[in-house]
Amino acid sequence: MKNIVLLAPTGQVGFELNRALSPLGKVIAIGRGQVDFTNLSELMAMIENVNPDIIVNASAYTAVDKAESEPEQAFLLNAELPKQLAKLANTLGALLVHYSSDYVYKGDGENFWQENNPVAPLSVYGQSKLAGDNAIMENCQNYLIFRTSWVYAARGHNFMKTMIKLAQSKENLNVVNDQIGSPTPARLIADVSAIAIVKMLTSDDKAKLSGVYHLAPQGTTSWYGYAGEIFKLARQANMELALKDENFHGIPTESYPTPAKRPKNSRLNVKKIEQTFDLTLPTWQSQLELTFAEWLEYQD
Repeated sequence: MKNIVLLAPTGQVGFELNRALSPLGKVIAIGRGQVDFTNLSELMAMIENVNPDIIVNASAYTAVDKAESEPEQAFLLNAELPKQLAKLANTLGALLVHYSSDYVYKGDGENFWQENNPVAPLSVYGQSKLAGDNAIMENCQNYLIFRTSWVYAARGHNFMKTMIKLAQSKENLNVVNDQIGSPTPARLIADVSAIAIVKMLTSDDKAKLSGVYHLAPQGTTSWYGYAGEIFKLARQANMELALKDENFHGIPTESYPTPAKRPKNSRLNVKKIEQTFDLTLPTWQSQLELTFAEWLEYQD
């Protein structure tokens, strides 16, 4: 039986990974309630004591705007922690699985980003995530880095649930319409991760499979388009919304200033992950329907 260490098992992605990885071996979940993740030496000792075959890092500093004023904290959790995990995984001969972001790209143009495109993050958060990717590639032989975008889930705090709350309480709403990407549910991330891990473990050439992969559904939309689809599903479910259709407007990024600069183009080409792991990724709309239905059942 494989020993699988899962870091941050209660977050959006971590929760789904805890479920998806269970059939693959014994999952040893390590959360922030057990150890301070900024105490890297203590965390590494705890992981080493388990002697894992697989280390899955679902932890991250995700406060994009706050990172602008807390760069040291962002780099500690998004860059130095992955670096230490990479070194430890290499020493133990373990597979390291890590999650990155569309924020590593410069976010301009309209072309879909490919994994080998030049990187030029616009924010401290993006810079810290890129530093983590580079550290893993430099210090680990067997690894999978999944760059994803616009993550949400039935649980936790995310755009889908924020939009529902706003639509229930406000008659007017403006949402950015010139940032383009693909809403990616945590459950899809976890399921695809499990498939990739199995293929990696059974491969005779792990070095060939090690690398960076985009992980997102098919198709793209704007935040405005994403919100509109959420409202459509809410109305189909007979939810009472205060928001009026005529008062729901798309606005440019410049009309909604934030401390951290957002990429306008977060389109991710997913051909590499589909071809490598023999996958057919679903559309973002179908995944939103599933996640919305799950949330209706769950209602946290």
